[in-house]
Amino acid sequence: MPDLPPPSLRLKLDRAALTANWRALDALSGDASAGAAVKADGYGLGAGTVAKTLQQAGACDFFIAHWSEAPDIVHYVDPARISVLHGPIRSEDADYARGLGIKPVINSIEQARRWLDGGGGRCDLMVDTGINRLGVAPQDLGDSAIAALEVDILMSHLASADEDSPLNALQLERFRDVCAVVPAQRRSLANSAGIALGRDYAFQLTRPGLSLYGGVPRNELTDDIRQVAFPQAAVIQVRDLSPGDSVGYNATFIAPRAMRAATVSLGYADGFLRCRGPASALRFGEAALPLLGKVSMDMVVVDLTAAPQVGEGDWLDVPFSLPEIARSCGMSQYELLTTLGRRFRR
Repeated sequence: MPDLPPPSLRLKLDRAALTANWRALDALSGDASAGAAVKADGYGLGAGTVAKTLQQAGACDFFIAHWSEAPDIVHYVDPARISVLHGPIRSEDADYARGLGIKPVINSIEQARRWLDGGGGRCDLMVDTGINRLGVAPQDLGDSAIAALEVDILMSHLASADEDSPLNALQLERFRDVCAVVPAQRRSLANSAGIALGRDYAFQLTRPGLSLYGGVPRNELTDDIRQVAFPQAAVIQVRDLSPGDSVGYNATFIAPRAMRAATVSLGYADGFLRCRGPASALRFGEAALPLLGKVSMDMVVVDLTAAPQVGEGDWLDVPFSLPEIARSCGMSQYELLTTLGRRFRR
């Protein structure tokens, strides 16, 4: 098979910014250490590269959601410090954990029994303190299967850390009660936003995710977090529009004058969803190039008035300041990252 030609979508990962973000979050964690959530392919940026970079920065503990995500990072970090958040849903999951040397996060009495039936060993334990997703209910902590676990990290997850919600303090109080009755080597409650709530939430280990990758879930983190991902898309074709010409599906844009436009290799299949269209512009250097018409699956069209020199094959920058884009289009910063398509050459 011949070599692939150069891509028409590429994404630069600023590893220095990623390193700086982890170090900032680690410092904000006080006496606690900061781990790293690298699930969902490193929040869409490439789990292997992300994990290797963070391990070199000093991170030791890594969190993924699915068992299928382990092969992407196991060659770059200590397998014994990888936690699988969904836990052993089947006995095969427990066997896989032992074979690879990674830890399951136990979320229920049933998972605890499944883990123990296969021989037990080091694991983590998630306790639900108010989010009502995964986690053992506090009233079930006295079960003999839970008591028999060899718990490394005892953890819970904050539901509203990105808001000034009374639920934060309530979950902290509940987690402290849990810590008093469940033996564990380490305890962990705070995600990225939880780190910003203060050191009372840090315990021995924090679990940042979004803010590692440039997300700012609380204003307190604004000065500490740098943009990490920088997408670019290539121009496929340049054309001249006449007054009255329509652009794209449903002819939602009609040219008011003669103008030059470019069709760009970027669409909603690449995570550039239609909700971004009305308020978005790509950039060529300092020039802003507004979108014309609807976002298609594989293409957008932009106005070249501010940069008439742009030609086929030129690269345009896709703005990716997560807090700014989230405010303008209504998507969450998490969605912006994790919907980046596979066609970006990382």
